[in-house]
Formats: sequence, C-alpha cells, structure tokens
Amino acid sequence: MPAKIRLARHGRKKQPIYNIVVADSRAPRDGKFIEKLGTYNPNTNPATIILDEEKAFNWVMNGAQPTETVKAMLSYRGILLKKHLQIGVIKGAISQDVADKKFEDWKNNKDSKIVAKGDSVAKAKADAKATALAAETKKKEARQEAINAKAVVAETPAVEEAAPEAEAEAPSEESAE
Repeated sequence: MPAKIRLARHGRKKQPIYNIVVADSRAPRDGKFIEKLGTYNPNTNPATIILDEEKAFNWVMNGAQPTETVKAMLSYRGILLKKHLQIGVIKGAISQDVADKKFEDWKNNKDSKIVAKGDSVAKAKADAKATALAAETKKKEARQEAINAKAVVAETPAVEEAAPEAEAEAPSEESAE
C-alpha cells in the first residue's frame, strides 16, 4: 500500500482549513486516512502550520511520499532537512551529535525568521491603521472647517441686512422730529 502525506480540506466555503494526513494514495482527498499529522491554515499571515514533527519524520523515513504542497511545508518546518541529516548519520558521513547540532541551529534561525515576519506583518498593519486614522482625522477637520465657513457666510448677510434697516429707520425718526 503506497502511503502519501497530503492535505484533506475542511472549513467553510472560501475559508479552507486543511488537515495534514497520511493516507493510501488510492483513497479520495477527504476520505479515509491512516493518521492525522497536523493542520494547515492558509488564511493567516504567515500561514499557520501545526505539525507533529516526530510522526511526520517517522512517516517520511518509512517511505511515505508527500505531495508538492506538503513537501514545501515539511521543508519549511525542517523535516526534510532532518531526514537528510539522518541519512548522513546512517551512512556514517556525520555523527548524530553533529547532525543534531546542525538541525538545532537551523531550527532556531528559522523560528526567529518566522517571528520576525509575524512582527513585521503586525507592525505594517498597525502603521496602516494609524495612517488611515490620521487621514480620517484630517478629512473630519476639513469637513468641520467647511461647515464653520458656511455658518460664517450665513451669518454675515444677516448682519449686513440688519445694518441697512437700522440706517433706514434712523433718518425717518430724524425727519419726524
């Protein structure tokens, strides 16, 4: 039975969430599977990959073939690098301690990059929100000034009309005396 590591789709319409599963290659996409290895959520930035790395490593070492997408995820999480190093240990090219050290260094570097990307995305989102708020405040102030200008224009003719009436009344009072 040829085993494949692949994605099984779940979630709502246009909001997919995938399970990473080991299944018989002849089984349907969302059908029967052997074991669930984790989940993948492409809706977040960066995409969320929750994976049981030990189980995935064991399946890859036992010959399960990942699909292209899952292969990219396994590479992203370091499973394929760990397999490569372990094969080197089995062949005697490097020792287990050296392989573990290389993998830990790579893993720490990769985790720091993932955290940095998440921070930069959050910072960009906060900056965009601040820019939008500043633009909205500027637009609000411009509207308020336009309303105030209309109010001043509306009051000015009333004052001018009141002044000529007062002048017109004044001469008639003088002529009556």
